[in-house]
Amino acid sequence: MDTFTLNNGVRIPVLGLGVFQTPPDETTAAVTSALEVGYRHIDTAAAYANERGVGDAIAASGLARDEVFIETKIWISDYGYDETLHSFTKSAGKLGVEQLDLLILHQALPGEFEKTLGAYRALEKLYADGAVRAIGVSNFMVDHLERLLDETSVVPTVNQIEVHPYFQQRAVQQFGDERGILTQAWSPIGGITSYRDSARRSFDEPVILSIGEKYGKSAAQVMLRWHIQEGRQVIPKSTKPERIAENIDVFDFELSAEELAQIDALETGVRGGPEPEAITLESFGRDIPEA
Repeated sequence: MDTFTLNNGVRIPVLGLGVFQTPPDETTAAVTSALEVGYRHIDTAAAYANERGVGDAIAASGLARDEVFIETKIWISDYGYDETLHSFTKSAGKLGVEQLDLLILHQALPGEFEKTLGAYRALEKLYADGAVRAIGVSNFMVDHLERLLDETSVVPTVNQIEVHPYFQQRAVQQFGDERGILTQAWSPIGGITSYRDSARRSFDEPVILSIGEKYGKSAAQVMLRWHIQEGRQVIPKSTKPERIAENIDVFDFELSAEELAQIDALETGVRGGPEPEAITLESFGRDIPEA
């Protein structure tokens, strides 16, 4: 597995398994399948309610702790300095580990940004204490990043955002690139265009299918290769063993500059996920259970 080097020197696999919307009772099987075919990075979150399943699969895998890169996220309901420190304890307990490889804030909380700052300062404390190897954010837009950088000390190692051929967030990516913040792409193969009310599905895109036919690869594999060659870390999700295996089989071909540009040109500007400015505790808050 190739890796990217984060801005603090920690190395992260270029491709991992995401478990967003994976039911708790299916999570262990999905992660087990992924580890068996070579995945070494699992991305979960407190709000997914499946951290325990991730931890169970890793524990049962027989792999040494330092062979699996574990990433999870703090939910907005646990923002604030002390609350976030406790949220780490909850997540680590469910995952069955003492140290996390990457801990990130799941969203900015624009209307209560002081809570966001308090949460990030807790991440800085956990990082300084060695409880986490790297810290970062998710779904932060440029204005959120600017304020965070102005008022905290540790530059995030990653910003996990929605990126797929139809929605690329180039301004956010560029801002991160200029400051050493790696873009992690969620919904990297445009799955959100399938299960949300979308006029176009990335899996049916003629440009992508044509490129895939040339290389004997699926649309998903072409999209994952596009991300990796453009320097983004990817976390495709699936519960199907055959799809999990397919998604990691992307290291035996390379897209041309022209093909990368053709996929770049598919941008529509249409976001699939919630608007970052619409995130509030009233609308999105939820209790995160104890370990």
